Amino acid sequence: MIALTHHLIPAAVFTAYALGVVSAVNALLSARSSQSAIAWSMACVMFPYLAVPMYWLFGRNRLQGYVLARRSSGVQVRRLVKHLRDYAPPLDGLPKSLQTSCRVFERLADMPFTRGNRVALMHDGEFSFETIFERIAQARDYVLVQFYIVRDDSLGQRMARLLKEKVAEGVRVYFLFDQLGSYGLASQYVRDLRRAGVEMHPFRAGRGWMNRFQINFRNHRKLVVTDGRWAVMGGANLGDEYRGRGKLGYWCDTMISVEGPVVQEMQLSFAEDWLFLVGRIPDLNWAPNEPADDGRSALVMPTGPAGELGTCSMMFSQAINSAEKRLWIASPYFVPDEQNVRALQLAALRGVDVRILIPEKTDSLLVHWASFTFLEELERTGVRFYRYTGGMFHEKVVLVDDRLALVGSANTDNRSFYLNFELTLLVADPGFADETEAMLKKDFENSHEADRDELERRGILFRIAARLSRLLAPSL
Repeated sequence: MIALTHHLIPAAVFTAYALGVVSAVNALLSARSSQSAIAWSMACVMFPYLAVPMYWLFGRNRLQGYVLARRSSGVQVRRLVKHLRDYAPPLDGLPKSLQTSCRVFERLADMPFTRGNRVALMHDGEFSFETIFERIAQARDYVLVQFYIVRDDSLGQRMARLLKEKVAEGVRVYFLFDQLGSYGLASQYVRDLRRAGVEMHPFRAGRGWMNRFQINFRNHRKLVVTDGRWAVMGGANLGDEYRGRGKLGYWCDTMISVEGPVVQEMQLSFAEDWLFLVGRIPDLNWAPNEPADDGRSALVMPTGPAGELGTCSMMFSQAINSAEKRLWIASPYFVPDEQNVRALQLAALRGVDVRILIPEKTDSLLVHWASFTFLEELERTGVRFYRYTGGMFHEKVVLVDDRLALVGSANTDNRSFYLNFELTLLVADPGFADETEAMLKKDFENSHEADRDELERRGILFRIAARLSRLLAPSL
């Protein structure tokens, strides 16, 4: 026995370090950011016993199975995109810098801006969900529902009752929720809806042998579509706290109601998620609404770990780089990657009014601590930070100058940039920009301006925690 142990221990050590080297090479070849590549490769070589299993659970940033599913839907997708180009607005009337940005966004999304869309901001949780329920009640053919978090609380139960009623009326219902985001959801909730006829599936990345233990990819999208004619998307999940009835009190979030051709692009995002999980695309209405004369130009940007590019990070970079006068960013989790930090600094140095609106209180301490170091770094160049004090702040909005606004589910952090499936609506319209400005001004009124000395005024332990959290930024 002693002799056997004598041979097994060196073999186990050799195997651990060999796996560490293999994992480090994989990280160096596949990581989308240098910080992430260096962090994972060093950890796998130096601490293989802990780091190797963590890397294969959390470290990879491309979901190959989703890529293959998307390719299988290529013909149908190309046909829809070609049809939507008939609704593309003329860009010649826009300022030259915005023309360039719109064309870049179209190439990133692989879809066109469409004209004639009616879009409306919803800044109140109660109103947002009342609107959602009202629209679902009016559906005649099908309803698509997708949330990162689904709660079995009063709001979740109300949604369940309504969906059961719609199925009884002959309306088809397709329901996606993220398996990790909704980890506390009672299995009975899902069973009851399935028994009633709702097609309901958890989004889980760990499909197939290679992805069996992969839990780092999450579907963070929030979307409801009815009959291919109307949609709502944004930052709020299906739970009582998102209408201000949780422990954190008032919840500041933003959803956006949409009618027009761009609804088809939102629907396509859902269809691709469904295809990945179920292996088929539902029978949906792919005939776009006719553009409204008073409508707005809009584009949907689905982003996630299935593409070759870090599309979400690039979307933020392009928005920042295109700003000439104003750049206001609202995000509950502000842990940007290096390229966006530099872009923000350059924007401020160009004389752009750069403001970052983040929470005063948060549900993520690591992100909260890390944000102090970014404040210190960015304020030197003229970037101004505001901390929202009116409650829990959760909206994800970017306002560029007086013509472009971005509203969706993406945070300004590494997880949204590279790991989560996100959905953002880009609206190129001065009237909508004015409405977004008015909304953000109210948020600024419920905030206080922060300064970089906040970090220095705190104790040494807090400063150490902030710096360590910053080192972990690529994994947050």
